[in-house]
Amino acid sequence: MEKVYEFLKGAGTYYLATVEGDQPRVRPFGTVNIFDGKLYIQTGKVKPCSKQLAANPKAEICAFTGGKWIRIAGELIDDDRFEAKKSMLDAYPNLRGSYSEDDGNTQVLYFKNATATISSFAGEPEVITFG
Repeated sequence: MEKVYEFLKGAGTYYLATVEGDQPRVRPFGTVNIFDGKLYIQTGKVKPCSKQLAANPKAEICAFTGGKWIRIAGELIDDDRFEAKKSMLDAYPNLRGSYSEDDGNTQVLYFKNATATISSFAGEPEVITFG
């Protein structure tokens, strides 16, 4: 999981795919954190992706850097604990202008039953399971 975290941090921007009914939805994200032995991302509860994940927690992330790409598929599970939110916001203090641990909007989610595949045009893909 640490390798997955490092890849996403190195890429800076990754793309989160969710579903809304039968329509895929993709948008750029940049937050990633390890807390309590799990890989987390962050969003706002008022955003459409939060509602989409509440209806269907299956999601996929894709990022590209250094001639390699990663795809992470799994379920994103809401963690409403103050400590989980604080850990994310401490890792991204620039978000504190828009979010706080107790604002009722900040949402952190961790991957459950996840499979990450790191690929390139040279060599076999590396598969990492976690969560």
